[in-house]
Amino acid sequence: MRVTPSMYYKNVAAEGSRANERLFDVNKQIASGLKIQYASDNIGVFTDTMRLDNELITLNQVAKSVESGYKTSDQTDIILNEFDTSMNRMNTLLIQAANGTNDSVSLDAIAAELRGLEGHFISLANTSINGQYLFSGSAVDTKPISADGKYKGNNISMNAFLGSGVEQQYNLTGADLFLGEEVLVKREITSNVVQTNLSSKYPDFTDATVTGTPTTISSSDTIRDLMGDTDNSIVPPNNHYFYLSGTQSDGTAFKKQIQMTDTNTIDDLLIAIGDEYGNGVVDVVNVSMNSSGQIVIEDKLKGSSKLDFHIVGATDFSGGGAANVNNIDSLDSGETNFDEIINPTVPPANNLYVKEFVKSPYSSAIAGITNIDALLYDRTQFSVSGSTISSNVSQILKDDNAFATNSTKLHEVFSGVTYDLDGTYTGGLDGKSLILQGKTVSNTDYNVSINLLDGGSTFSLDTDNDGNYDNGTYNIFNMDSTRVATPASEMTYRQLMDVVNMAVSGNFPATAPGNDTQYDAAIMASNNIGSTSLSSDGKISFSDFNIASTNATIAIYDSNSGDFTTDASVATFNTNNALTIRDPKTDFFKTLGEVITSVENYKFHPDTSSGDIRSIGIENSISKLNDLRDHVSKSHAQVGAQSNALTFSLERTQILEISTMSLRSSVIDTDLAEASLQLTQLTNNYSAMLYTVGKVSQLSLVNYL
Repeated sequence: MRVTPSMYYKNVAAEGSRANERLFDVNKQIASGLKIQYASDNIGVFTDTMRLDNELITLNQVAKSVESGYKTSDQTDIILNEFDTSMNRMNTLLIQAANGTNDSVSLDAIAAELRGLEGHFISLANTSINGQYLFSGSAVDTKPISADGKYKGNNISMNAFLGSGVEQQYNLTGADLFLGEEVLVKREITSNVVQTNLSSKYPDFTDATVTGTPTTISSSDTIRDLMGDTDNSIVPPNNHYFYLSGTQSDGTAFKKQIQMTDTNTIDDLLIAIGDEYGNGVVDVVNVSMNSSGQIVIEDKLKGSSKLDFHIVGATDFSGGGAANVNNIDSLDSGETNFDEIINPTVPPANNLYVKEFVKSPYSSAIAGITNIDALLYDRTQFSVSGSTISSNVSQILKDDNAFATNSTKLHEVFSGVTYDLDGTYTGGLDGKSLILQGKTVSNTDYNVSINLLDGGSTFSLDTDNDGNYDNGTYNIFNMDSTRVATPASEMTYRQLMDVVNMAVSGNFPATAPGNDTQYDAAIMASNNIGSTSLSSDGKISFSDFNIASTNATIAIYDSNSGDFTTDASVATFNTNNALTIRDPKTDFFKTLGEVITSVENYKFHPDTSSGDIRSIGIENSISKLNDLRDHVSKSHAQVGAQSNALTFSLERTQILEISTMSLRSSVIDTDLAEASLQLTQLTNNYSAMLYTVGKVSQLSLVNYL
């Protein structure tokens, strides 16, 4: 093939164009610092660069999220350091208060400083950063703790984004810190009446003028020492009867009449009490008597808040059977002051002596019952404070110790319920009834029987309080698409509280049994007058919307209550019960209040003789505060772990950012040294090509020849 001049110049032009393009590309890389400008320049490089850019954006988001979370966690850590310091100071003050050498002036000074610390804790609890409260959960705009120590936030945690599907909590909710639960704590409860050895007080039971030195009863003393006597002989022995009501660790309620004689010991009584809680081959509770002659029961099962008890003793010193009764109401005529038995001020003496172990300030729900402190366990009226009426017993699920909510079914809390192997409710509530009594917001009486029935639950009215529920029976409708009376197995706390709200407000369905429209209308009408709800700690309360000091009163109790020949109560709502010394559930500010009140009342142990009769006492306050300190310390450790996790995540993210940026640079960035060398080489090659072209272009036939 012959090479023509046109072919030569075409090849020269093409090669020059390619050289120019290569030179332009290298100059462009040097000028921009990038290997490519457009995706079309190199698809592979472009794809890798975009992937790495996305990773850098994600890492940047993670870094910002972690940094923000760390600020909150770090500030929480600082606040909890102050909590620790203040709680240590409070513990020191309580130990000082427990010193028996303090006079009232010293105790007042200690109590004043404790109140100051309480206010300081509220201030710490309401700490905010940039207007966002630390301990409100996700409700960061809500001040978490009110002036009375109530928690107003939620229990929703906030999490920092650490990557795809990975999050880390960075806040500590007030629900966890102030209302958390310590599953390893064993519940401990105590009676609050100081028991004296009556034999030491009256060495001669036949002569009240012969007095000795009163001493506190001990577990080795006899029942005669506890209950007294009216003669100096134990032959024949007096019969003493103790009426015990309570709740076992698993939520099972019980009641039992225990018979003792003069020669039995207090230890015998304590053993009998333990038996009713399930002690046997293996003890499930420890029952003892403290140095103040008070019965103390400690749960051996960790993490349960259900243990409770009430006890009352009775002796008929006339030798009759007035102390041996089926219904505890029959003891109402008894004398609770033994001094009036042995040395009556108003003859003739009442020889029925009723021994109090637990006292409460609650009013009776039963007309004619006056010995409220001695007799009643769960037929007591809710406490009233302004426009609010509140119960004192938390409704707690048997399975997981959680507080009940509106949707909780009654059988999940109530006693006497049976289940099959897969946990399905099989019975126990059918035929049970709750009595709802009190006064409406208009100060009129109401008396309602709430009837739990498998065939459909109802409620009935007793308009004249004669014990006969004769004013119609109303259905308690469900909320299904087909509205029918709710089976006992499906009854919820919301439905129970709807009936309470109707009764307290005085609004009932227009007719009995009523239809769903009438039922809903009655609920709506009652909701305009007041609201019945469950508090955060599972207690039923009513709020009156129309008056600052409500006229209403409420009492709810099992129809079997007080009758020791029938089953135990399926549920309790407000009780004259034992005082709580320890419990798995934490209520930070309520506990602080109890602790300080014990100092303000100058009480070293529970004592109903003066001041707040439900005060737990300074000695118990110390152990209760220690539990609170342990809980705060564990919460603090959790915050520390969160901060460490966030710090590690931030460091890791920063390292990944650097690594990703380096990798991206190696993919997209120009190596200037390499590009400069390549530019030099291309420039030399291009110059050589131009020189060669010039020389070749000068050739002629003459030059060739």
